[in-house]
Amino acid sequence: MRKMLTIISNVLRGSASRNGARVVVSARTYADFTPQATFDIKKCDVHKLEEGPPLQATLTREEGLQYYRTMQTIRRMELKADQLYKQKIIRGFCHLYDGQEACAVGIEGGINLSDHLITAYRAHGYTLTRGGTVREIMAELTGRRGGIAKGKGGSMHMYTKHFYGGNGIVGAQVPLGAGVALACKYQGNNELCVCLYGDGAANQGQIFETYNMASLWKLPCIFICENNKYGMGTSVERASASTDYYKRGDFIPGLRVDGMDVLCVREATKFAADHCRSGKGPILMELQTYRYHGHSMSDPGVSYRTREEIQEVRSKSDPISLLKDRMLSNNMASVEELKEIDVEVRKEIEDGAQFSTTDPEPPLDDLCNHIFYNNPPLEVRGTNPWTKLKSVS
Repeated sequence: MRKMLTIISNVLRGSASRNGARVVVSARTYADFTPQATFDIKKCDVHKLEEGPPLQATLTREEGLQYYRTMQTIRRMELKADQLYKQKIIRGFCHLYDGQEACAVGIEGGINLSDHLITAYRAHGYTLTRGGTVREIMAELTGRRGGIAKGKGGSMHMYTKHFYGGNGIVGAQVPLGAGVALACKYQGNNELCVCLYGDGAANQGQIFETYNMASLWKLPCIFICENNKYGMGTSVERASASTDYYKRGDFIPGLRVDGMDVLCVREATKFAADHCRSGKGPILMELQTYRYHGHSMSDPGVSYRTREEIQEVRSKSDPISLLKDRMLSNNMASVEELKEIDVEVRKEIEDGAQFSTTDPEPPLDDLCNHIFYNNPPLEVRGTNPWTKLKSVS
């Protein structure tokens, strides 16, 4: 039945294009697909909570296709960044997110775009989910004028509306995120701030100071530790006396979540967001995830772990494969349809890469612009006492 509908649809599409008529024809008729399904998900470990997120998650076909496309876009974008870096087109620091896509997509599925988010330097995925485009992200990586930060931020410093970066100082985004949550509470707008950091930053003193303030002031802040098992080249067992990061808030409730399952992450984030919006104060989530690349592009990633370990995670826990298998086994999509998405994503990535290598670099006159948000133009000393540059807000 499905194959026949596909053939009919393709014939109609060809007929419509040949006649030049604007006939709206669906790529396929999906009446025989499952519009919605409910899945069992892994139970979260809880700390100082009487109950945790639900053990089942409902996924609509539209949501599944959207999650699949976004995760594939992040994956392909990061693989292209790897390629451009090795060609020395991208320079400097570059921390890739492939393997951790379910974290970014699941979190976004559990909050609103009007909520706020701040993260560390592994930020390309969140820049995309927060509204950035592949072109803008790729051009920022190559330092071009069309980049999301005008080519002046690079890999670690990307921003969009309600997204406060990409922060290069380990753990420093956590108190900044609490400040954003304080603003949300002060303004009474029922918004919250998601504040992300890695297991490598989890031992920073400023994080514990922030826990204290956030708890005292009952800030609407979701602290999220993306535990990808290695802080740079050091395993969590060698770096932390306690690897129960979800309990690290002590007096703050916590959840430990399967960070490789987009539905687990989404349901846990919804649960955490409801906790914050109800006025109960902050909550802590530990997402157990894994990065396929090394810590950064200067780290081959196989000196402190084996290739077999990486391959085992890829084969058993890959977030994209997990979602794809769920959708196919429950008749929510066809193999051909997902392949079409893959082709479209690859085309979008190639377009972004092409733009990122042909767009001009920002002119020297732009170097000092936007030092201040809303000030009259001012003179800035250049690289030597005789050069003067103007800064325009």
